[in-house]
Amino acid sequence: MNLYTANGMENASNDARKSGPGEPEAAPERLYEARKKIFPKRAEGRFRRFKWLVMLITLGIYYLTPWIRWDRGPYAPDQAVLIDLANRRFYFFFIEIWPQEFFYVAGLLVMAGFGLFLVTSAVGRAWCGYACPQTVWVDLFLVVERWMEGDRNARMKLDAGPWTLEKIRKRVVKHGIWLLIAVATGGAWIFYFADAPTLAYDFATGNAAFVAYSTVAVLTATTYVFGGLMREQVCIYMCPWPRIQAAMLDDNSLVVTYNDWRGEPRSKHAKKAAAAGQPVGDCVDCNACVAVCPMGIDIRDGQQLACITCALCIDACDAVMDKIGKPRGLIDYATLNEYDANMALATDNGTTSINPDRVRNADGSFTDKVRHFNWRIILRPRTLLYMAVWSAVGIGLLVALLSRDRLEVNVIHDRNPQYVLESDGSIRNGYTIRLLNMIPEPRTILLSLEGLPQASMKINGLVSDDDRTFAVSVDPDKATALKVFVTLPAAAIDQSHESFSFIAQDRSSHERDSYSATFNAPEARK
Repeated sequence: MNLYTANGMENASNDARKSGPGEPEAAPERLYEARKKIFPKRAEGRFRRFKWLVMLITLGIYYLTPWIRWDRGPYAPDQAVLIDLANRRFYFFFIEIWPQEFFYVAGLLVMAGFGLFLVTSAVGRAWCGYACPQTVWVDLFLVVERWMEGDRNARMKLDAGPWTLEKIRKRVVKHGIWLLIAVATGGAWIFYFADAPTLAYDFATGNAAFVAYSTVAVLTATTYVFGGLMREQVCIYMCPWPRIQAAMLDDNSLVVTYNDWRGEPRSKHAKKAAAAGQPVGDCVDCNACVAVCPMGIDIRDGQQLACITCALCIDACDAVMDKIGKPRGLIDYATLNEYDANMALATDNGTTSINPDRVRNADGSFTDKVRHFNWRIILRPRTLLYMAVWSAVGIGLLVALLSRDRLEVNVIHDRNPQYVLESDGSIRNGYTIRLLNMIPEPRTILLSLEGLPQASMKINGLVSDDDRTFAVSVDPDKATALKVFVTLPAAAIDQSHESFSFIAQDRSSHERDSYSATFNAPEARK
């Protein structure tokens, strides 16, 4: 592909339009190749069954999770997983995350990143091939397409044929089902942000918020376009991951590989070639691996950016090997070190062309020199480092989660005035105290002073008497604001430099939190 500047493209177009007298105008050179439609054939085998299982699990989690109930009592929502933006809460079964605890979410994102690094360094683009939402929804859309239009050959014939009523019917039904799936995808997403049954009723009756309808519309459009129309183009041109993954692969990473050291030279007439004394590989050039590939590539051309390592080509090739009586694994997961060693064996260290006879015994079995996959290769410094970081972050989050307090006290000192001189000579300071009850149950909190032994406290609007300890009822899952005055007698003014704290304590759960405060007085300001 040639790259031009703007002027260069204009000149190229002008040159293309120039032609001699009576000659047809030459077509301008394209800067990109037009997309070729891909009609992947249905595959059968262990990797395809694994993909079905992953698709069932991931789609089940996505569509069903908002409808799972979790009893948190009468003061909290009973939806198991809920992102409550209005009240700034995130509920995940028995876990409740407040805004100031967002580091838990950040920690989970870090774990997800290192988990992706770990999987990629061990087994290549397994995320792309099995669990990526684009892959899952494309698989789902292909199920609908095969159900309506048939398998590969039937779809190709239908696409190339004229527009008949039958073709129009099939296309309309197919795209209609795609749109229903896309709407369900967008609808399931909004249920994570509000009570699912209530929002579903409001959405159906037209009483939901505008943002709900707009979100469903956007996600419907993206799911339909990405999963139904663009498909492999999203992975090749839009997704950055194929370009990043190379940094996480090494010579011991498992990737889907065509073992040409045993497959070449390929031939559709292996028996005739063998009878003529010519070396023949196991590949019969049937193109079954190409037919099942959802990206439309030929794995026999080597590693490619478009390959998502879905391993469907392995299933297709294994089925062919079973039919012709050859051992499986012509296309298989392999490491670069393993491949290079076997290639060196088949080519006599690169001095000759591939001769599969060098890797086989007289009875057709592989020689002992052929290297095979050893699972211990996965346990190497790179993967162990990723596993260690991933585990350390996870353990840290778990310890922080189990040891966190559900009671907090925050104090703001009055700025104007900073202190008040009363008629009897005592000094009074005002504070705004917020008691944060982070459990969905009401409880009684003991608020007390620690330090300034002669000081007393008064809570405005709650009690009229002065004391050093008060029992305060706080609402569930809310912050209760109190206006508190602390008074120090005139005889104890010299103690104002001493530190003191507000103590909040729940005796029933033994939770306790404190906040260090200052007491301002004329002597303290000198």
